[in-house]
Amino acid sequence: MDTGSIAWGVTATALVLFMTPGVAFFYGGLVKAKSVVSMMMMSFGALGLISVLWILYGFNMSAVGSPLEFAGNPFSDFGMTALASGETANTDLVGATYGATFAIITIALISGAIADRAKFGSWMIFAGLFATIAYFPIAAWVWGGGWIMNLGTTLFGEDAGIGVIDYAGGTAVHINAGAAALALALVLGKRIGFQKGITKPHNVPLTLLGAAILWFGWFGFNAGAEWLNELANVGLIVVNTVGATAAAIIGWIVVEKFKDGKATSVGAASGAVAGLVAITPACANLTPGWALLLGIVAGAVCAIAVELKFKLGFDDSLDVVGIHLVGGLIGTLYLGFFATETGLFVGGGIEQLAVQAIAAFAVLIYSFIVAFVIGFAIEKTIGFRVKNEDEIAGVDTSVHGEEGYALVD
Repeated sequence: MDTGSIAWGVTATALVLFMTPGVAFFYGGLVKAKSVVSMMMMSFGALGLISVLWILYGFNMSAVGSPLEFAGNPFSDFGMTALASGETANTDLVGATYGATFAIITIALISGAIADRAKFGSWMIFAGLFATIAYFPIAAWVWGGGWIMNLGTTLFGEDAGIGVIDYAGGTAVHINAGAAALALALVLGKRIGFQKGITKPHNVPLTLLGAAILWFGWFGFNAGAEWLNELANVGLIVVNTVGATAAAIIGWIVVEKFKDGKATSVGAASGAVAGLVAITPACANLTPGWALLLGIVAGAVCAIAVELKFKLGFDDSLDVVGIHLVGGLIGTLYLGFFATETGLFVGGGIEQLAVQAIAAFAVLIYSFIVAFVIGFAIEKTIGFRVKNEDEIAGVDTSVHGEEGYALVD
């Protein structure tokens, strides 16, 4: 492979890795001032742990030799020893590291659902187990030769030209993380005094900074894989990543204006993330006009969906369900209608929608069950939630012995 393509692969890997600190800033600004260290540490903890697990065995699990396999053999090349000594080691190791960044951010996203009330050690145990049992196998299903990757051929044959479209992670990342977030929110229960307006973001600029970093890094997320494809579709991916995200900001703040009377900066940042989530699976398979429509729809629907937690009674602290699960579903299913050449409304049939729906809801159900079982087991053994008095006092000092803001006279 030429040096320019490899250089873009390294750059894209760095961009996606930078997204996890972006998540930390985005989430950190939304919580109480006494919880910001805890919130950001869950992202950095995931960055450390999942990187190690991916190198040891996660990468091995993320590819299979047959659609009938659940996951790859974790011990087939433990620690990437063979990969690092192969003739194509440069390309292979960059690709493997790029995959690690997806695993890291998927786990980090889940943490927003349990803000203000989770033990760090319990979170780390959950993160390692969920990555091993859920993310690594799902990555194999979607991108590594697994059953989702081959679903179109299985159902309709090779000549149909139908396959599940998930370019950068609508199912594997966002639906996966959103379903797990819902499960953990149910396991840990509601924060003390849970109601609409229970807490306000303690640092709006920090949240806006996080959203900006995420949008910046998302070009590596969406366009990054094109380094393996000689950048064939990179122009379309880039314009769609900008267009859908920008349109989602408009969709969110318009709904917010009608619903609450004011368009907020946090709403604009949340809308941007909703647009990024929705365009993730679709960035290479929509014309720019359909990408704009997707952004508008995702921003508006997610702005409404974040209110569901108050009506349904689950405490998803930072709206991981309303943004990532709902946004991921919108982007994944939207392809069934508007994917270039195969979408129902642009020359195709019902087949594309069918495979998109099967993949989306299979991942949703599997991830929810795995996360709920792991979270419940942790809660009933060592405990997942902090004591009530620690929650009231703030988890930063009780869990980490630190304060986000040390103010002195």
